[in-house]
Amino acid sequence: MISQRIKDARKAKKLTQEELALKVQTTKGTISNYENEYSTPSNEMIVLLADVLDVTADYLLGRTDFPDYSQTQQQEFERFKDNPELQRFFYELPKSPEEDLKALKVMWDFIQSQKK
Repeated sequence: MISQRIKDARKAKKLTQEELALKVQTTKGTISNYENEYSTPSNEMIVLLADVLDVTADYLLGRTDFPDYSQTQQQEFERFKDNPELQRFFYELPKSPEEDLKALKVMWDFIQSQKK
């Protein structure tokens, strides 16, 4: 998947393999190998490619079908707003007293720290 995504994004930016290679400081052969599935870019290279091609690393990796953050965020918001349990937070949270919001943040930080 990453090979096709790199190729599609490169073509969308109207770049040749050589031009892309220069922008990410590699060779045309390396870009060709990525696009033809002969090799896989490193994590660092995926980040460079995403930056140069104006797409997200998640898009290149196939984790989302949307090339940029705004589309990804919109997709996530659509899922959020269609969930009745989460809608409650969306509407009630802004109306909550400041002390409740602080307590919620403390709880949320604790929950997140337990995942590490």
